[in-house]
Amino acid sequence: MEEVRLGIVVAEFNYDVTRIMLEKAISHARFLGAKVTAVFKVPGTYDLPYGASVLAEKDYVDGVVALGAVIEGETEHDEVVAHQAARKLLDIGEKAGKPVTLGVIGPGATRLQAMERAEEYARRAVEAAVKLVRRMRAAAEAEYAGETLVFG
Repeated sequence: MEEVRLGIVVAEFNYDVTRIMLEKAISHARFLGAKVTAVFKVPGTYDLPYGASVLAEKDYVDGVVALGAVIEGETEHDEVVAHQAARKLLDIGEKAGKPVTLGVIGPGATRLQAMERAEEYARRAVEAAVKLVRRMRAAAEAEYAGETLVFG
């Protein structure tokens, strides 16, 4: 099986949380037999699509993992940031034909909740990227022989 190569884009805002996410993402990728070929740091979660767009276009990246933490504030700004970033990340993946997975905590999370969820969100995003890359490869290589094809 060909190695899965991941690019990780990570927000620097709330870096006490996203640093943990980055470390967990790298270690979990290794655990799954994938290789992290690039890490692209952006200022905040709202900026994740910029880094994801750059990485998704690289030949040495099969899938992109986006990591960020959107902490609830006194306004609804956290909702705007998280929703817009998520929507755009999906568009980037679809355009590039590569998975771009969402490891963003929030909106509505407290700092304590974000710290508690950091490793889990990073692990899930990496796992989703690896699974999608492998399944997309299998689908691309499959030949239809009259039976239902199942990928996954």
